[in-house]
Amino acid sequence: MQTQRPVTDWLPITKKEVEMRGWGELDVILISGDAYVDHPAFGAAVVGRIIESEGFRIALVPQPNWQDDWRDFKKMGEPRFFFGVTSGCMDAMVNHYTAAKRKRSTDAYTPGGQAGFRPDYAARVYTKILKTLYPDVPVLLGGIEASLRRVTHYDYWADKLFPNILTDSGADMLVYGMGEMPLREILRLLQKGVPFHSLDTIPQTALLRSREEEVPKNKNWEDVWLNSHEKCLKDKVAFAANFKIVEQESNKVNARRILQKVGGDTLIINPPYPPMTEEEIDASFDLPYTRVPHPKYDKRGAIPAYEMIRFSVNMHRGCFGGCSFCTISAHQGKFIASRSEESILKEVDAVTKMPDFKGYISDLGGPSANMYRMKGKDQSICDRCVAPSCIHPVVCSNLDTSHKPLTEIYRKVDAHPEVKKAFVGSGIRYDLLVDSYNKNNDGSLDEYMEQVVTRHVCGRLKVAPEHTSDATLKVMRKPSFKHFHEFKKKYDYYNKKHGLNQPLIPYFISSHPGSQAEDMANLAAETKDMGFKLEQVQDFTPTPMTVATIIWYTGVHPYTLRPVYTAKSKKEKRQQHMFFFWHKRENHQQIRDKLKSIGREDLIPKLIDEKKKFNKREKIKSRIKKKKQRNKRGS
Repeated sequence: MQTQRPVTDWLPITKKEVEMRGWGELDVILISGDAYVDHPAFGAAVVGRIIESEGFRIALVPQPNWQDDWRDFKKMGEPRFFFGVTSGCMDAMVNHYTAAKRKRSTDAYTPGGQAGFRPDYAARVYTKILKTLYPDVPVLLGGIEASLRRVTHYDYWADKLFPNILTDSGADMLVYGMGEMPLREILRLLQKGVPFHSLDTIPQTALLRSREEEVPKNKNWEDVWLNSHEKCLKDKVAFAANFKIVEQESNKVNARRILQKVGGDTLIINPPYPPMTEEEIDASFDLPYTRVPHPKYDKRGAIPAYEMIRFSVNMHRGCFGGCSFCTISAHQGKFIASRSEESILKEVDAVTKMPDFKGYISDLGGPSANMYRMKGKDQSICDRCVAPSCIHPVVCSNLDTSHKPLTEIYRKVDAHPEVKKAFVGSGIRYDLLVDSYNKNNDGSLDEYMEQVVTRHVCGRLKVAPEHTSDATLKVMRKPSFKHFHEFKKKYDYYNKKHGLNQPLIPYFISSHPGSQAEDMANLAAETKDMGFKLEQVQDFTPTPMTVATIIWYTGVHPYTLRPVYTAKSKKEKRQQHMFFFWHKRENHQQIRDKLKSIGREDLIPKLIDEKKKFNKREKIKSRIKKKKQRNKRGS
């Protein structure tokens, strides 16, 4: 689509666009692994607009060529204050490789979906190039890749422990998590003339200092030391023990400062900011985004990630689920920061004014769609809490799980004259909607459920039970599968009540720590019995800073330091994954052999209909025999 508006509506990405603004020098230059989409769902756009809102002259260099003479890194010159670096909205390695470590052929954050426009470990590569070209200019790291690699971490693709990304890249500082608050503080202090190197006590940042230097003082913070990087390299249990501290401190209201020795340096991770207030999060979403990609990409093809969210509205941040395989709370935290109703409806109105809007909002959601405005009833209890999840192993009695504010938002969006339908495309936490698990008694669960079923399902609803084995689900920090049965009953009831036929599509994971081959066989049998032919399935991928990854690498749970079984070999992982596809004939012999080897022959007829196949073979044999007899008689 050709964009009919002046190029100066976007942040500049070329030298010519900088000159069009009359700027002779830039204050900040932001290097990004993603194409530039000026939309609040894209981190580089948010960071760029915040820098602009603070009165700084900012330019972006999206997807620079790191393989030639580095001209993309030099074209904007040297900034007054610092280079910002992000690999993009995804960890570059997750973006590039499947769980089987096969190279992906597409990149959702590049025009035309083309692969090959960013390097592996992009944040590290970009920073090293900048430090070679401009050794005296500070580099500030941010984004998913930097945030999740802020401490000693296991890298699945290299199959080894890496130190924190500051040590690995040579960057000067790292902003972790959702970076608006620390970024604004950095900019204001720099504007006042504070040297970059002196910015050492800003919350939600990480930095390195020589071991010979004294750790910066802050009388309001307590310190906690992790096992050193060198000890982690020698002792997997020491590495696992570190994770419990990192996860708990990342999700506390009053966190401690984390310190770790690495080589001749001390890694300093300052405590996070409190969750953003409504006013603060609104300020981020209300910046003057064009909501579309830079016109430079008009002839290069659509950007798949943008096409997915172009007509969507994100209503909150954070997730208190604490799932073992998920990085959301490690990056966004467990406390929910919700936008105001006014800000959300203002964005809905902006979406309806887009020239190609056809009346359908693709998603009214968030990291978990139905956590909007949910928080502790008594904040003082939350202030003392160290639990990584508010809903596992049970829903916290202090958590307000009312769905009324969310249902009200849905109804107001529905009432917009230009909106035909507003769908909920984000994942819904089904466990928050069943009375057996969530003891909420204000009537909002059924009200929300009926509203979603009748107005906000786009053909079918996707939810994520992830497994059927209670033992595996406990490791995952997910509820018992019996609650999914109850949810399905409720979902089917509302569909039938309103004469609708909207299939339920469950997500499942194979080879997750704690999952045995027998568990996968039971999963296949139970879901088949429920009428599902699974399609939304994946093999577990270890990513930095999750409980499941720590278990996968060390073999022990970081909270108990006790062993947990994990399928690691290609053969084990393949055998678990094949149970998802019991309906494929080419898998039948392998499934039969595996079930026999684990003593579960009883599942063979349940999964691959041995009896039916036997009867079918016998009928065919009988027909052939009769035909031969007739032929004999005829001759």
